[in-house]
Amino acid sequence: MKVIVIGLGSMGKRRIRLISKFDDKIQIIGVDTNEERRKKCSIEYKIETFDNLNDVADITGFDSAFVCTSPLTHHIIITECLNLGLNIFSELNLVDDGYEKNIRLAEQNELVLFMSSTFLYREEIQKIKALIEQANCKLNYSYHVGQYLPDWHPWENYQDFFVSDKLSNGCREIFAIEIPWLIDVFGDIDKVDVVKSKMSDLNIDYNDNYLILVQHSSGHKGALEVDVVSRKAVRNLEVFGEKLYIHWDGSPTGLYEYNYEEKVDVNLQLYKEIDQLENYSSFVVENDYFNEITSFFEAVLKGKAPLYSFEKDKEILKIIDRIES
Repeated sequence: MKVIVIGLGSMGKRRIRLISKFDDKIQIIGVDTNEERRKKCSIEYKIETFDNLNDVADITGFDSAFVCTSPLTHHIIITECLNLGLNIFSELNLVDDGYEKNIRLAEQNELVLFMSSTFLYREEIQKIKALIEQANCKLNYSYHVGQYLPDWHPWENYQDFFVSDKLSNGCREIFAIEIPWLIDVFGDIDKVDVVKSKMSDLNIDYNDNYLILVQHSSGHKGALEVDVVSRKAVRNLEVFGEKLYIHWDGSPTGLYEYNYEEKVDVNLQLYKEIDQLENYSSFVVENDYFNEITSFFEAVLKGKAPLYSFEKDKEILKIIDRIES
């Protein structure tokens, strides 16, 4: 199998590493307009790199493309790759530009159009979902996700990558990561009540913090707090009801269920091996990214349905638009 990874920034490099971990026989070629990124990937991952997709199009035998560029460029690249007969793995798009066209094009060409939603593949989220289903009672949750924007990519200025753009801003990316799993676990969202503002001195032209009351069709309710101003990177979840209490600090070892009969917190150990990189916060693990890549190749090779889709993402983006409006 031959795979093209388009965009050799932090996500592109992550995908290259994990594709090789999935199957080191897969041939990978990288594409990026940035010469420094191409050189680093050529040295670190021993792959051939090009500065544009047209040069790669002349090389035959490619099966799939991983689109890892800035979100607002995705739809154009996806269309081009679908026309070349390539299955698509797309990182978060944050806007639905070209969705209808690319969904139709993938169907016509019988190609996989895979939409990333990494948290759906995370062990803690799947365990939380199972515990909630077992409890079978109405629940409330409090969930705070935040990190100071300049700390997202400490190796570059926050104004130099896509989170500085209002259309693909930092809070919007957090929503796009979190809302799909919140809906999967707690049910469709019926109503949101939003308080938002810009409270920092960051050089951005969008709201940097949100407080949201969420009502789900299942009867579950939540208080969701999202921001790009918290000086400590946080992902704090508390789920509570008559038959269940869970709290999670976002780390792979930080999920606890309260045993209300013995009145003790029980740490739920879910991983045989935890794969983490040094330059990311403690609650970023590579395991779920690997699980997601596995799901993509299962869709390509075995026709297995993924957990997420462009159709689902289009509905999520409508909810995010409501929150931001």
